[in-house]
Amino acid sequence: MTDVKPMRADARRNYERLLAEAKRAFTERGVDASLEDVARSAGVGIGTLYRHFPTREVLLETLLRDRFDTQAGKARELLAAEDPLDGLYTWLVGFGTASGAYRGLTELLADAINDPGSALHASCHAMQEAASQLVDRAKEAGALRADVTTRELLLLLHGASWAGTHLPGERGMERLLTLVFEGLRAS
Repeated sequence: MTDVKPMRADARRNYERLLAEAKRAFTERGVDASLEDVARSAGVGIGTLYRHFPTREVLLETLLRDRFDTQAGKARELLAAEDPLDGLYTWLVGFGTASGAYRGLTELLADAINDPGSALHASCHAMQEAASQLVDRAKEAGALRADVTTRELLLLLHGASWAGTHLPGERGMERLLTLVFEGLRAS
């Protein structure tokens, strides 16, 4: 076991400013926002950014960790939902919202699940496992088509999340997911 040294106060401030500026930049300009601009806005050099976050994906994973941990907890709660299909739908809407936080993120997540070297892979795998439990429960209850796979469902969610950004209003992804879900119900 390695001892992790606590950050100096100035390093902690830089770390927090970098996260705040990255969140702002990714929200405004998407995941391809300039990391140089993030560092400059945080009042540090690019070397400081890379010392804290060696890659863009490490930075994104740090920003998304709390959201994804919340989604994993929500999946555990929804396993007890009275209607397993409603539980799955509720979880997918929450995950779709979390994974659509930044323009371009859904594409990165869809790629990261297949790339064990990605800093986002572990989080994506955890979300796939959470979804699998909900999918299995809905299938066992006879509420979800037996031929639907978790991977297909997550790819549909990513597609709905991306396409939903092109619909007017704030609930585009949810509207598209509702349309898709009607076709997934077991007959």
